[in-house]
Amino acid sequence: MPITHILAENCRLYGDEVALVEINPGREAVRRVTWKEYELIEPEGSGYYRRDITWNIFCEKANRVANMLTSRGVAKGDKVGILLMNGLEWLPIYFGILKTGALAVPLNFRYTADEIQYCVELAEVDVLIFGPEFIGRVEEIAPQISEGRLLIYCGSGTTPTFAEDYHELTADCSSQFKDVELSDDDLAAIYFSSGTTGFPKAILHAHRALVHACLTEQAHHGQTHEDVFLCIPPLYHTGAKMHWMGSFLVGGKGVLLKGTEPRYVFDAVSSERCTLVWLLVPWAQDILSCLDSGELTIDDYDLEQWRLMHIGAQPVPRSLVTRWLEYFPLHQYDTNYGLSESIGPGCVHLGVENVGKVGAIGIPGFGWQTKIVDEQGAELEQGGVGELCVRGDGLMLKYYRDPEATAAALKDGWLFTGDMAEQDEDGFIYLVDRKKDVIISGGENIYPVQIEDFLHGHPSIKDVAVIGLPDERLGEIAAAIIQVEEGHSLTEEEVRDFCSALPRYKRPRTLIFAPVPRNATGKIEKPKLRELYGARYLVESQNLS
Repeated sequence: MPITHILAENCRLYGDEVALVEINPGREAVRRVTWKEYELIEPEGSGYYRRDITWNIFCEKANRVANMLTSRGVAKGDKVGILLMNGLEWLPIYFGILKTGALAVPLNFRYTADEIQYCVELAEVDVLIFGPEFIGRVEEIAPQISEGRLLIYCGSGTTPTFAEDYHELTADCSSQFKDVELSDDDLAAIYFSSGTTGFPKAILHAHRALVHACLTEQAHHGQTHEDVFLCIPPLYHTGAKMHWMGSFLVGGKGVLLKGTEPRYVFDAVSSERCTLVWLLVPWAQDILSCLDSGELTIDDYDLEQWRLMHIGAQPVPRSLVTRWLEYFPLHQYDTNYGLSESIGPGCVHLGVENVGKVGAIGIPGFGWQTKIVDEQGAELEQGGVGELCVRGDGLMLKYYRDPEATAAALKDGWLFTGDMAEQDEDGFIYLVDRKKDVIISGGENIYPVQIEDFLHGHPSIKDVAVIGLPDERLGEIAAAIIQVEEGHSLTEEEVRDFCSALPRYKRPRTLIFAPVPRNATGKIEKPKLRELYGARYLVESQNLS
């Protein structure tokens, strides 16, 4: 069953009920209604922007997108890129693409112009739909990517000269569409991930994987039609969207919150009657800090219906969950582990009934199998440390146009995750370390090689290594160990000024001026650096606190 059938069923059963809500607390409401689709609600004196659509409107909008794309020659097997911030347009566009039989290709909104071009060309994208936040980046690469590709601008204001207007293209399209015949095995989407090289890999998924994500999430957290899911993370990421799909499966309302401030989260949970909230560790810690300081008071909000808080994308400190349950003793809690290669979260999860095992990533998720293997691929006995492997219907088909990487990751139907793990006597899996050097900071992947290559461009830097150091709030932060050229001088301020050309999230948080050790083959000895500076950083952080 392709995932588009679930949308059709929701329209049949719940057509006039609200499907999606968008809340932007930092934006003044502007009454601009297109196709009579949106109900704009502006509470008196609130100064925030809210709009919603029903399941019928969701489906009609997706149909208009499908008709528009079909009219421009998009057919089954083509690829359509989505470069948008979260909003009511995002998911109907995604499903409109799927209805045509084309592949949806979501792009990370943090990508630079060069990264956008790389991904568009790697995935062989035929159409790119982009929002106002990306005009400058797309304009920079438009001469290179516009030939043979349709660029569509989705936003208010003047449409760039190098693109066509989404609203004009879809306004006259029919709200009815005869879906292209699809099966579970048909291709559905390409998501992007990267290894330690930092170059994104295109992850190819079939409709079977998308449906499996719906089933897994709903099995883990028991969503019913009455549940309301609060979505804060970006929809380009499998984590956010696949958690929402548990509610999508049962026609439950989803709320898209544009903002992570604790009061915004509490306002949204209270006003929209949210029952399920997925957070990153930094957001949960910010909420706890505000509660500790008195900046937030639970009694000021209507939060009694909130039943589940779950976290993914990075290791979760045990102390965070303990503190959370002190404030919310009736909350269910879950930890989710997954990769884009396994269609996001859920291939391993803690389980709401296993809060006593916090620290573990958990047990195999619904419809998933796991094993831990040694370097030869042989399964280890319980307690042995090895590479975690997963298998299930949510696995990627391959890395698109990368047979070498596919062969390294997929072996006999198992995905080799690159994460080192061990299993305790009760069958719970604990991550020990990553084989790859990717730094996960606040749920975002940071690729050390990219930063190292950039810093090597400074004339006073002889060598550099970037590693992750532990951080209570973000999980990890990037630290650069810099070896200065002999006879040169270099200050921390000069390095930070140089790094201002990098996206903010890629800039090293800590700078260490020291020799960079390399082994006999010329590789940086990062385990040695992590051992040396990780322990020192923890001691210094504790002394400062």
